[in-house]
Amino acid sequence: MVLTYSKMVPLGSPANDFKLKGIDEKFHSLAEYKEAKVLVIIFMCNHCPYVQKIWEPLVALSNHLPKEVQFIGINSNANQLYPEDSFVKMKQYATEKGQTFPYLYDEGQEVATSYQAVCTPDFFVYNKDQKLAYRGSFDGLKSAIIAILDGKEAKQEQTSSMGCSIKWA
Repeated sequence: MVLTYSKMVPLGSPANDFKLKGIDEKFHSLAEYKEAKVLVIIFMCNHCPYVQKIWEPLVALSNHLPKEVQFIGINSNANQLYPEDSFVKMKQYATEKGQTFPYLYDEGQEVATSYQAVCTPDFFVYNKDQKLAYRGSFDGLKSAIIAILDGKEAKQEQTSSMGCSIKWA
């Protein structure tokens, strides 16, 4: 396991479009979430101990925020050497963790590449205009979301997320 730090994509960057299959067997795209006041995109996977550590608190946070906040998990670990991160296992893990937000599979890894995601977990938080407003660690996530909901800017001092590297095919 190699500890990897996220790249700090510039704040104000637009969210990139995607069309990915979710564990609900439906395809999801960015346009589907255009009404969200806050959009939280998390690059995550099943096996990473860093994701495992925050998964239940992440689910709890997503369940206790207003409906205007939309969480989306994206698994870009499409490397066959990591069968624990397979689409079938995604369904199992999400169910075990009580996850209610969409969990999408980036099998071709194009979405991770377009977002410059490099680790799991890797957080991208967008405002109502789908412009990047927070790019930091899980520790600052809740306060950033609340600030954005209140029409304020998230704290400008943002600490990189860190975790396992995305397992590239």
